Amino acid sequence: MPLLVVVLLTKVEWPVMGVSSQVLGAAIFAVASLTDWLDGYVARRRKQVTTIGKLMDPIADKLLTAAAFISLVQMGAAAAWMVAVVIGREFAVTALRSLAYARGNVIASSSLGKAKMASQVVAILLLILGHNGYRPFFVLGQVAMWVVVATSVVSAVDYYRRYARTAAP
Repeated sequence: MPLLVVVLLTKVEWPVMGVSSQVLGAAIFAVASLTDWLDGYVARRRKQVTTIGKLMDPIADKLLTAAAFISLVQMGAAAAWMVAVVIGREFAVTALRSLAYARGNVIASSSLGKAKMASQVVAILLLILGHNGYRPFFVLGQVAMWVVVATSVVSAVDYYRRYARTAAP
């Protein structure tokens, strides 16, 4: 995550084998996202899913995407209000999951939460690659940001419903 922020936000070109900062940043983010997905896949496949994993993996996801989104706002590639909605949702859902856990319940990631995460990864990659680069990626990234905001709101409502069921007497 720190490497991603440095590559995206410094004015220095990172000429790694002639690759631009945007491509290098997209590669760093893609590898981080892929290893995060692979970790979860292997844990589920080997039946090594743990409570701590259910709680910590979403936090790692949130840190990675928040760093990327905040960098994209600083770069002028993402609207600050959209990123504020997305990050606000992350805090709210994390708070709900923590409250449920304190009461002895675990609210696992939902399919809507996974769709939200997938839309975030796509939007971030498109916006990084489209910034000062290939214009169609940037346009698609802007469309993808609307999808991110919509899935963020819908999945937040779903998590609240699930939390309310666990909090009911």
